[in-house]
Amino acid sequence: MVEDLSKSIRLKKFIKEQMRQSLLKVGRRLVVEKGVDYLTARKLSDAANASIGVIYNTFSTMDNFIIEQNIQTFDELYKDLSSVVLHENPYVNLNYYADVFGRFVLANKNLWMLLYKDMLLLAKSSIKYRRKIILIEALLYNQLGQMFGGMKKAERKIALQILALSIFAVSGFLVADSDNNLYKLSKLNICKLLLNTYLAGLQGLKKVNK
Repeated sequence: MVEDLSKSIRLKKFIKEQMRQSLLKVGRRLVVEKGVDYLTARKLSDAANASIGVIYNTFSTMDNFIIEQNIQTFDELYKDLSSVVLHENPYVNLNYYADVFGRFVLANKNLWMLLYKDMLLLAKSSIKYRRKIILIEALLYNQLGQMFGGMKKAERKIALQILALSIFAVSGFLVADSDNNLYKLSKLNICKLLLNTYLAGLQGLKKVNK
């Protein structure tokens, strides 16, 4: 009797996980093909052939569903960044990372817009996102440490956070509709331009403080 009950519980968990994965897959396709604004509980229900009740029973809220989508986007970005073959020069490596980031955002505009808007609007999700951001920041932190070995750890951390926030802000420009852009800049290179301008500024401060 106990064993049958245990099997039943495992089966229910398995079915629920299968439904969760199916909904995430369908929702991701909707965002990629239709855009961020198309992702609603009703549209997801129709596309996945599942009731709205099943969606909320699985994720509780659409906010939670969006967070899971964005966590997946972060994981995909981290995978791309981690695949970079590092050079002995940290400056070169930072430029590699900026290039990979820019290409990732441009190749996944709708998914990145979903993440970008969510991080601006949903402060409650910041803890989950922060865990992913820390992994990505660690890649940059190591390279900054090699470039600016004399910089105190606290100062390097602040420099890293400012750089990360600046690049994230610029990523909103990357996914914006080109027809609405006031500035005709190369979207493919803008992250690298921002990075190099910032690094030049740090180098200048380093010389001044010697």
